[in-house]
Amino acid sequence: MALTATRDPAPESEIPADISVRGLSVNFGRARNALTGVDLTVRRGEFVALIGASGCGKTTLLNVIAGLVPVAGGTVTVKDRPPMAGRRDIAYVLARDALLPWRTVLGNVSYGLEVSGVGREERERRAASFVEKVGLGSYRDFYPSKLSQGMRQRTSLARAFAVGRDIYLMDEPFSALDSQTKLILHDQLLGLWEQSGATVVFVTHDIGEAITLADRVVVMSKKGTGVVEEIRVDLPRPRSADALQADPRYHDLYRQTWTSLKASTE
Repeated sequence: MALTATRDPAPESEIPADISVRGLSVNFGRARNALTGVDLTVRRGEFVALIGASGCGKTTLLNVIAGLVPVAGGTVTVKDRPPMAGRRDIAYVLARDALLPWRTVLGNVSYGLEVSGVGREERERRAASFVEKVGLGSYRDFYPSKLSQGMRQRTSLARAFAVGRDIYLMDEPFSALDSQTKLILHDQLLGLWEQSGATVVFVTHDIGEAITLADRVVVMSKKGTGVVEEIRVDLPRPRSADALQADPRYHDLYRQTWTSLKASTE
């Protein structure tokens, strides 16, 4: 997928924060603190990747932002309001594609538009456009059972971006894919994001994926005690997942992230 859009970022101080987390604590039962003292700012239009050991609270933090998990301490604001489930300016993309088996590719992509109240003619036009953007035009009338896992996840991406939300929360959406398919999906996600101008918080265990996609990689402590390091990804945009492999800066960032990730488990 060729990327033609470019982003000309304003100075960071001029960009408002879409997500602000200060001193966040989350409790699961009386004996366990899932998160303690977490601080994070995500600015409008920024792509932030959360990375850390299993159980460090990445998904919990995502669920707090989505309004699905209550805050025990600290403050969290999403576009200057407390988190709330079901907000129409947020989309949540899960590791499982959650496609409706009785709907075709086109029908699944149009579903979010349908429940958002978009008229039939407009939602069919927009759904068809996003099906083409993820390279599934020839499969628009196929049902999920006839699709590969990569095609199913492309459909999921098209469905999410067709509704045009301001914030996308993504919880390891490519974790079940093989390496080659991941690279293809990385390029397609970058293309959709570049065109949308949306804010993305993306959870992953894959260092290469985090660096390929994000403006900033946030390494979280294994013990859920906050952020170990925030690594600025100064690679130019637009990016191609394949082309980055030849850039020495990509490998430098990979080593820096790996070192920080190891420190997060100590």
